Amino acid sequence: MLLSKYLAPTLRDTPADAEVISHQLLLRAGYIRRVSSGIYDLLPLGLKVLRNIETIVREELDQTGAQELLMPMVQPAELWQESQRWQKYGKELLRFKDRHNHEACLGPTHEEVVCDLVRRDLRSYRQLPLTVYQIQSKFRDEVRPRFGLMRGREFTMKDAYSFHADEDCLSNEYQNMFDAYTRIFSRLGLSFRAVEADTGSIGGDKSHEFHVLAQSGEDLIMHCSGCDYAANQEKAVSKKEISSTSNSQLPQDVSTPASKAVGDVAALLDYAESQIIKSMAYHVQGGEYDGQCVLACVRGDDQIQEIKLMRALGADEIQLADEAQVQSMGSVSGYIGPVGINAPVWMDQQLSTAQGMICGANQADTHRQHINVERDITEANFADLRNVQEGESCVHCGGEIESSRGIEVGHIFTLGDVYSQAMQVGFLNKQGRRAITTMGCYGIGISRLVAAVVEQCHDDDGICWPKQIAPFHVSLITLGQSETVRTASKEVYDQLQEAGISVLWDERKERPGVKFCDAELMGFPVQIIVGDRGLKEGHVEFKARRDEEKTSVTLSNIITHTQQHLAL
Repeated sequence: MLLSKYLAPTLRDTPADAEVISHQLLLRAGYIRRVSSGIYDLLPLGLKVLRNIETIVREELDQTGAQELLMPMVQPAELWQESQRWQKYGKELLRFKDRHNHEACLGPTHEEVVCDLVRRDLRSYRQLPLTVYQIQSKFRDEVRPRFGLMRGREFTMKDAYSFHADEDCLSNEYQNMFDAYTRIFSRLGLSFRAVEADTGSIGGDKSHEFHVLAQSGEDLIMHCSGCDYAANQEKAVSKKEISSTSNSQLPQDVSTPASKAVGDVAALLDYAESQIIKSMAYHVQGGEYDGQCVLACVRGDDQIQEIKLMRALGADEIQLADEAQVQSMGSVSGYIGPVGINAPVWMDQQLSTAQGMICGANQADTHRQHINVERDITEANFADLRNVQEGESCVHCGGEIESSRGIEVGHIFTLGDVYSQAMQVGFLNKQGRRAITTMGCYGIGISRLVAAVVEQCHDDDGICWPKQIAPFHVSLITLGQSETVRTASKEVYDQLQEAGISVLWDERKERPGVKFCDAELMGFPVQIIVGDRGLKEGHVEFKARRDEEKTSVTLSNIITHTQQHLAL
């Protein structure tokens, strides 16, 4: 392919709205262009990378025995109503009506559609297990799309679904997919980590996320220095050493004027922050407490993990209570506490035996001290509600907990019968009785991977694509317009193609500096430079993208040298 004819418009300056490096470089190098908020064109270079990733994903999924199909992006409301997610999914689900006034949505995921498909033809346990997958566009109406392909509204995803006669079979397929994902991300040349994760709006009781490690990652991963334990912060657990305090004094109110923050109260009363009960009020939607306010409590040196709280409550959504809602609980903002509050109380499990604590007294400028949780807060519920912090101890081996930033690019779930029961995906078991299938769900963000790779594979000059997914293997650069140079360039170009090495030939009438900058920016693994000076001695220049120096290679040996470097 000739660069002069190729749709790859590069930019010298970074667009003002591009915050992270992948967004900046993909725009500047001519891989993507913005259509509207969270929606992008993939230009030819970008599409080549996407297709190369898809190829690796397909090869590994096919190896597992999964079968590829394609389901519609537009999904009827009836299926979502049947699974009871039509109201629960939230505003990310783009709902609309067609000209016949039928309600539908743009699919953010396909559990309902695949359940409807399978239940139509599934009859016997002999048809199980069954795993199907697709690579298809999804749409989630993100409230704040950002970072280019990292968090867009429309994106390309691989989603797979498995159906099983029993939990043991599901467990085997879960491990099968876990291993396949490990191979996929290894083949992509990425530094990644699999972590335990919350199941989110998909449902189910077990899941792992696969994260590309990068400083720009939106997720905080907590992992152990001494063993393989790793989890998203929304799921992570640890052991925290807390000095025990014995206290027999009865609760007593104490004046704390203009002291709402934990640090202010600790300084005023000369207490450690860990001896203060931090209390926050939330309004709940869905579950047992639907429409009510609850109080969540952790130690003062901890932070409430809202996803953990939401799961403990069985809620669909939680929001911090406003002033009016706090007043309806019989309290006042800034001085709220669990003793005598008119609301259900949920406390972090590390508070279950706490003594000698301080909490808000539910009246302005006042706190209550000498609180013994078991004695004074008898109606409390307990669960793991806190964010794990660096330096705490691993629950598995006692090692030290560390943290890294990650970009989630894959997620696998055991769904159980969350969807198959609601949608009656049944079969006749070995005993001839009707049974409900158990399910698994397995996703990979294909277009997000394009951005995630760039976040991990770049330098100051541009992108550094791994050879497995680079849009072209070689950037062939012609310096000068002499007949000798053009003839030699054409010879190299033809030989590369004959050898199965993809090449983009920069034969433009541009200055050398422009050509070199574009080659570095686009990030192909190899650059071959053909110029008059080298040709006089029968040489061309060879440069690997990540190397600073060029090397001279004889014209007759350049193809073999390139093949050896690329290991093709």
